[in-house]
Amino acid sequence: MTARAPTRTTLTRAELAAWGERFGRAARAPLVVAISGELGAGKTTLVQAIARGAGVRQEVTSPTFALVHEYAAPAFPVYHLDLYRLERPEELTNIAWDEIVTSDALVLVEWPERAGRRLPREAVRLALEHEPSQPERRTLITA
Repeated sequence: MTARAPTRTTLTRAELAAWGERFGRAARAPLVVAISGELGAGKTTLVQAIARGAGVRQEVTSPTFALVHEYAAPAFPVYHLDLYRLERPEELTNIAWDEIVTSDALVLVEWPERAGRRLPREAVRLALEHEPSQPERRTLITA
């Protein structure tokens, strides 16, 4: 099977949110989504939009210090993980990583590179980049 070339789309914040909501409406559990990008690239904004699209009605906040937030949605739970503060993939055991990524849920992971080889191979990979010439826009990279 041949891998698809990544697609790059430059979006405003509103367009990124609309894209995320469409993605969330189409998502079916179990699904792990790995969202990478620099600080301030819009990862949490994208997670919030995907969660809204999946039917989460409560406010979705960054779990930077808690590492994991769980939200109820009509069809399946939605987990939001922020791995920024982890130093080693071994620390994932402390947050029930294996149980979360194998559950019948939508799992949205910020800073997935911190998971190392423990990130499921089948995870959907998304990346966000700043647009230096257009600070109000982000480039979304999908594979």
